[in-house]
Amino acid sequence: MEKIRIGIIGGSGLYDMAGLEQREEVAVATPFGDPSDRLVTGTLAGKRVAFLARHGRGHRLMPSELNFRANIYAMKTLGVERILSVGAVGSLRESIAPLDIVLPDQFLDRTRGRVSTFFGDGLVAHISFGDPVCPDLLEQVFESSARAGFPAKKGGTYVCMEGPAFSTRAESILYRNAGMDVIGMTNLQEAKLAREAEICYVTIALVTDYDCWHDGHETVSADMIIGNLERNCRAAEAILARTVADLDGERKCSCGDALKYALITRPEAVSPEAKARLAPIVGRYLP
Repeated sequence: MEKIRIGIIGGSGLYDMAGLEQREEVAVATPFGDPSDRLVTGTLAGKRVAFLARHGRGHRLMPSELNFRANIYAMKTLGVERILSVGAVGSLRESIAPLDIVLPDQFLDRTRGRVSTFFGDGLVAHISFGDPVCPDLLEQVFESSARAGFPAKKGGTYVCMEGPAFSTRAESILYRNAGMDVIGMTNLQEAKLAREAEICYVTIALVTDYDCWHDGHETVSADMIIGNLERNCRAAEAILARTVADLDGERKCSCGDALKYALITRPEAVSPEAKARLAPIVGRYLP
């Protein structure tokens, strides 16, 4: 099978990818179960990509129900080296307005008990995650967004909450006072797993609302979010297409060697089962 080096994960409102040609649906089996949906491979802006609807087509899965491991593992199996991940967020800053697009470079985890590692069961690794977003891919998306006519705001911290309920006012104010910038429910686990899989990762955050801290705006609701997402998805698709067209073939960042010094278990102590389970991820280190 031809390797597909660019993956796109579509969040709320983005269940398909405009402009994707020569489509083929691919069912990818993983040791961690099924991904959110069949992956759709095809050609976008002249390059082969794989698209996955994070919540499934029709939005069937809540954030807490997502099989993040299967989603990222499936991308890795196809050969993906870069993931462009789109997601809806609320704003925690006056300067970040609904319909803005933000490229966060930091995360704060406020989820509870979600599995966010491929490791365990006989194989231990501790990745470096101080800078959780690929700086090269972040810069590329930032530049491409401007060229696409939808300039994004670069940088900021994404608070990943459990959901599915939106924040209380007390929580929203707490995050604001702590210096956070946007809040969502999905992307932290994707970023961790992508780093373990040595895949470059960036979040394209579509701002739908001011969360509930802003007295001058109505309380966040699903209707408000869906309405703003529909307006923002066209911008996201333009940014994605422009970024895919602008990406070159070779990576120069360190994401592709994230496991080089992260594997702690001595090779002779790793079981054949563990090696087989994570072969697409650790195969070059544990043949």
